[in-house]
Amino acid sequence: MDLLTANDRPGTYPASWYAQTATPLPPFPAAEGALSCDVCVVGGGFTGLSTALHLAERGYDVVLLEAQRVGFGASGRNGGQVGTGQRLDQGALEGMVGKGPARALWDLSLESVALSRALAEKHAPEAGYAPGIIHAAHRARYVAEFHAYAEKLARDYDYHQIRPLDRAQMQGLVASPVYHGGDIDMGGGHLHPLRYALGLARACAAAGVRIHEGSRVTALTKGDPARVTTDKATITARYVALGLNGYAGRLEPEISARVMPINNFIAATRLMTDAERAAVMSADHAVADSKFVINYFRFSDDNRLLFGGGESYGYRFPADIAAKVRKPMEEIFPQLKGIEITHAWGGTLGIAFNRMPSFARLSGNVLSAAGFSGHGVAMATLAGKLMAEALAGQAERFDVMAAVPSPQFPGGASLRWPLMVAAMLWFSLRDKI
Repeated sequence: MDLLTANDRPGTYPASWYAQTATPLPPFPAAEGALSCDVCVVGGGFTGLSTALHLAERGYDVVLLEAQRVGFGASGRNGGQVGTGQRLDQGALEGMVGKGPARALWDLSLESVALSRALAEKHAPEAGYAPGIIHAAHRARYVAEFHAYAEKLARDYDYHQIRPLDRAQMQGLVASPVYHGGDIDMGGGHLHPLRYALGLARACAAAGVRIHEGSRVTALTKGDPARVTTDKATITARYVALGLNGYAGRLEPEISARVMPINNFIAATRLMTDAERAAVMSADHAVADSKFVINYFRFSDDNRLLFGGGESYGYRFPADIAAKVRKPMEEIFPQLKGIEITHAWGGTLGIAFNRMPSFARLSGNVLSAAGFSGHGVAMATLAGKLMAEALAGQAERFDVMAAVPSPQFPGGASLRWPLMVAAMLWFSLRDKI
């Protein structure tokens, strides 16, 4: 089954609150005939758009190919959280790569947030970046770990924007009986992801990027030059940058063996009054909790709770997405039991085996960045900048990310599904008990 069409109509954004509240761009034409360029970018999400924009600003002639519409995939459907740090915490990274590289990864994460915020403020002010991400502990024993980690970041990384929260402080911010404490990171934030993606696309077009929607890549022939083929066009390029994330499919086995698509779901409630909103959360921050199958939520600018929860590991989304999300939402906020849900949608993201991004030089002139594991608004944006630097001959920072181990899933692309499903179900059960 085809991930690009299994749950969505070609050329149409999902019926999400994001799509309803974003101003779409006029469609870009499909690629046709024989084209040539300096760089062919495949994928019109944050990674591809950022790559194209940074290359165009350096004077490169760029063609960007998107199978559906720009921002169609995870980039236009996610929770909108712009978080500091990598997907693994710094202690785990120190053990994985050593303290020096772990510090470099931390510094890159801070740059990813600053870059995303700056690009949003410049090209998509309507995305409404707001500071603050609360990390909520759903087990009492996790609170001390959260607080110790905040101390570690202050001591070892000179990062002082995370403040520990005890149970009372957490309750003052997030009115849920489930959470025992945690922390708040004012260095991160949240935004409207589809408006952000569309703003990046506008900036790309203004910088001279030739964007082609409805242009699914069917073959990539490595070489110098490389050749990228769609059903109606052949693009000859000195360089190729792949921003495929969970949609690599059979196009590039090296990516598919290391990055697996999974589905995640979000629901939007009806409009709430200011008093109703205050009875759920007291500040305009985003929240992510400590469950393995994470719950994440924030309020929209029109007073709806946008709540993300639940995963699935097959191609198809569940028939009733609202019901799937309602269950964890009402567990976190019993006071919202029975509240009307006006929008519910799913999205496909890419996760790597070790939950770290998978950066790779697939050949001398073909680069890829994928597998952001739900941490992709900021890191995918930075990935584009790093790929642009590497293609321009400054690969040191790209190589910092590429040096992080990116193991294949056991059994490669063919057996990753059953093994990962078994693991996810086990962790989900652990959350419950």
